[in-house]
Amino acid sequence: MLNSLSDIKKSGNGQHPQWWAMGTQLYESKPLFNKWIILIDGEMTKINNEFRINDINIAQSTLFAIQVALAALLVSWNIYPSSIISHSAGDQAAAFVADRLSLKETVRMLAVSMSEENVENKLLKDIEHLACITIVNSSRLNMVGMFVSTLPHRIQVDSDWSFEDLIEHVREKCLSILEHSHYPLQYILTDSHLKQSNVPFLEIALNFITLSEKSQWSLDTAMLQQLPMQESYGAAKFDFKLTCLYNPTSDDSKLSFCLTCSRDLFDETTAIIVAQRLKHLVDQLFSSKSISNEINPNLTSISKLSLILPVEAQEIKDTVFCRQQNIVNEAPASYSQAGIWFNEQVRFDPNRPQLAIYNMPFLYRYNIGHTLSIKQLRQALQLVVRKHQSLRTLLIFDAAKDSLMQQIVDFHDDNNRLYAFIETTYETQEQLNHIIHEEKYNPQLFDVAQGLVFRCHIVYYKQISSDKVLSDKDLIIFNFHHALFDFPSMNIFLHDLNQAYTTGQLLYDDNTNLRYLDYAVIEQQMSMTGASMFWLDTLHDCKLDQPLTLPFDRYRLSNEHRTGRGTSISFELGQDLSHDFLTHASSNNISLEHLTFAIYFIFLFKLTSGQTDLCLAMNINNNRYRDELKSIIGLFENIVPLRCQLDPHWYFYQLLKHVQEITTNSMKYSYFPLQRILKQHSHISKHTFLDTSLEFISFISNNDKNATMIGDCQLVPASSSFNINEDERQSVSDFSLSLYHDLNMNQLSCTINASLDLFNRDTVEKMSQRFNSILNQLFLSVDDQIDRSIYELSLILPNERLLMQSMNNTQISFASSPFTCIHHEFVCQVMKQPQKLAVELDEQSLTYCELLHYVQVLSLTLLNEYHVVPGEVVCQCVERSLSMVIGIMGIEMAGGVYCPLSPRDPQHRLHALTKQTQSRLFLVHDLTITKFHDDIISLNIDSILNVNDINKKCLSNVQVEREEIAYIIFTSGSTGTPKAVQVRHKNFVDCMHSLAYINSFNKDDTVVQMTRCSFDVHVQEILGTLVVGGTLIMVHPNGTIDFDYLSKVLQNKQITYLHTVPSLLHSFFTFVEQNNNSNILKYLRSLCSSGE
Repeated sequence: MLNSLSDIKKSGNGQHPQWWAMGTQLYESKPLFNKWIILIDGEMTKINNEFRINDINIAQSTLFAIQVALAALLVSWNIYPSSIISHSAGDQAAAFVADRLSLKETVRMLAVSMSEENVENKLLKDIEHLACITIVNSSRLNMVGMFVSTLPHRIQVDSDWSFEDLIEHVREKCLSILEHSHYPLQYILTDSHLKQSNVPFLEIALNFITLSEKSQWSLDTAMLQQLPMQESYGAAKFDFKLTCLYNPTSDDSKLSFCLTCSRDLFDETTAIIVAQRLKHLVDQLFSSKSISNEINPNLTSISKLSLILPVEAQEIKDTVFCRQQNIVNEAPASYSQAGIWFNEQVRFDPNRPQLAIYNMPFLYRYNIGHTLSIKQLRQALQLVVRKHQSLRTLLIFDAAKDSLMQQIVDFHDDNNRLYAFIETTYETQEQLNHIIHEEKYNPQLFDVAQGLVFRCHIVYYKQISSDKVLSDKDLIIFNFHHALFDFPSMNIFLHDLNQAYTTGQLLYDDNTNLRYLDYAVIEQQMSMTGASMFWLDTLHDCKLDQPLTLPFDRYRLSNEHRTGRGTSISFELGQDLSHDFLTHASSNNISLEHLTFAIYFIFLFKLTSGQTDLCLAMNINNNRYRDELKSIIGLFENIVPLRCQLDPHWYFYQLLKHVQEITTNSMKYSYFPLQRILKQHSHISKHTFLDTSLEFISFISNNDKNATMIGDCQLVPASSSFNINEDERQSVSDFSLSLYHDLNMNQLSCTINASLDLFNRDTVEKMSQRFNSILNQLFLSVDDQIDRSIYELSLILPNERLLMQSMNNTQISFASSPFTCIHHEFVCQVMKQPQKLAVELDEQSLTYCELLHYVQVLSLTLLNEYHVVPGEVVCQCVERSLSMVIGIMGIEMAGGVYCPLSPRDPQHRLHALTKQTQSRLFLVHDLTITKFHDDIISLNIDSILNVNDINKKCLSNVQVEREEIAYIIFTSGSTGTPKAVQVRHKNFVDCMHSLAYINSFNKDDTVVQMTRCSFDVHVQEILGTLVVGGTLIMVHPNGTIDFDYLSKVLQNKQITYLHTVPSLLHSFFTFVEQNNNSNILKYLRSLCSSGE
């Protein structure tokens, strides 16, 4: 800037020449003016390269300095302005002179500029996935005019931040954007190729207005008083706009919000609710009332804030369940019933049912000395079925209503029509097993469309009792279809059965009693707004259609029905493990259910190789959330998603805390039907999270404690365990885990169920062992695994670990040799067999001695003429040729690092790779000499091979250690930027010796070079062959895909070793088979395939 002052006419700033004349004279004659110029120049030199302070298209820095120095000079003469008016390039100087900005701030504002790329990266990158709104920015001093700019504000929010963290992030973003607020919106949109008519962020706006502290103004002798304007209906410039009004003079309401919504998109009710949610959010953060007691802005994660209004959180408690007088005997099916029916009709093949999925048999025996009258039992069952209409309800799809309906079947004299009563006999355990198996898995036992959903099966030992009285060896089976019955219903059923059996009657009012039919109707009418908000937020961005990557043995086709066949593996946790598990839960005040779920998420995280966003189906087995529902027989189950977004670096207690929170919240809103949850994500056709489930079940194992009385007879639950076919189990989920807690024995057991459509039984057994291993690591490990990060836990079983150790215990000490580097090993082979054929390409060939000569010629050229130093990266871009072999070994002998570049790669990849390596020298040959620009230093290998007068002594001065890098290979870049992989001399040489040790290839092999230089195997084929002393056969360019040519090479050169990718191998062998030419393969001794 000082330089330009002395020659301001050359600055080209378009200003009038008097500034140059005046500035030059004052700079030379006035010390104060000179001082300010130097001071401003010093401040300008401090700022970094981001600011284009010397670019006159951006900042007229010299003009600004003259204006400020001139103002300082005027003040020194006691000339003070009463007001400051500025225009154009004088705005920044005016801001500083008016003491509105410091010199540092003014200089930075003067120098701000952004390129198109920076604007796009800062404001608009990935805008469709991020919170980006428009903020109206007004920046002015004491000037009249239009100074409003509209700017996009892109905020990337981390849900784990506290509110204070978010404030700091927003503050930094706003200050950063403010520096560039002069950049017009039209330029931003043009730079990003966007049209103002369809830019989403322009539809959502935020405006913060600070009201003037003055409410009165004088105009001559008149006083003007500002009056507030009440807005009711007005024009909406944006679809959604929040205006924040700050009134510093107000005593009670300094800050107020005004929410403006477009009537094109929002009705008045929705806008009011949105405003209420905003107020509720603010109350949680700043109110001193109880609503915010649990919210600490400094500590609490913003994910804990809720938009659910208090009245919505209480919605389920405010719902009234009562008899619906307008409903007689027909109503829409409940959501739970619809889910069961849908599964049977769609997920499983109804035309070819193999196993019943929803049979619910309950088995009971009689205690010795107790008897039960069959006649009295049948009469009692009739009374129970008469009272509980669910036991005589049919489900049928009404096409006219496009709805699944439930109807109560009228009670006729022919009572057998309503439920089945069967009597059979057994003599052997096998016969009994078959009977139980039929009750559990026979799909023909029930007909939901006819209302046949309940059956009673009396199983006599050897013969049916003549007096119709049951004895202790007899069995009674109550069986229900799950669409009309759940597990808690059994207690209601047995209670009423006992009353009906004992008294011969059931007292109830059929006109006022709440029925399941009434529940289903009320459930359909409930708004459930709070629950809807919760689930929409919980499953935001959740990939509900992405299955977990479990170790499947096979996959189900998209149009393939489920068979329902599954396998089940159960195991006891053992006394010690159960004790430590239960102790950990009690000592840390953790529910066993939450502890189980946390462990299951760890197990799935490890089983899926690191998936961190896990969503499962959680079964809610008793969803009777109101007392009125607890006396009704019916299906009150639900399935809700349980989503866990874990951090692999969490400790177990951190995951446990997270699981406690998500499970508690999910249970709170578990009344929200699964169908309504899925409807929120209607764009997803396959909800794969339902295929993986979990549950925790507590039970009492002592049958005497579970006994129930029917009259004077004590019924004891009978075990239904039997062993006909371990693989034949019903399976609704593809993979589920159940943990059982025996309250009587205080023991834990685990069952893993898996679909045989996808898994083999031995796979499920292995997974159960791995789950048990995770439990042992957490609770029985001597090295406190529970206090380590989640990712440190392992699924590797102890026997597998021993096997891996034994497999890895193969270290072999190869013969000690001073020839530790690649080129040393090559020279060693030359000394052993100088006249052996080293490399051959069609009619060209070189012996080991001849190859060494050309390698030395090239390496000396690199050292003497191109001054290559040890460790320097030298790139080579050549086609398959003898020159390729000479080039690679020449680079190694010169101490360089070989980096291959494929002639087949496009220019942009070659440019990217060379930029990464920062190589200054490229080896080419006649076929690739035109691949690079003239400004690239390249050496044509073919042009220097005829040199005979060489001084080989200087090669001995090249010092290369075995720990140094030998070559670099780049990855394909399919996942992003290609990454450089560095290989040391030691690693490569040891690897080649190990391959020779296992006889993969050896010094007697003839190796065909098949791999492109883009892949690392080509180094093994070329350098590896020369290191072990074999013969290398090169093929001409594209020779690997010319199968006629390749066949002749294999036969004529008697190839014994071939290594290529599976696809090429398959194609070539197909060609050989089709041409009946297998004779060409007779010399092959070692065939290797890898990659893809």
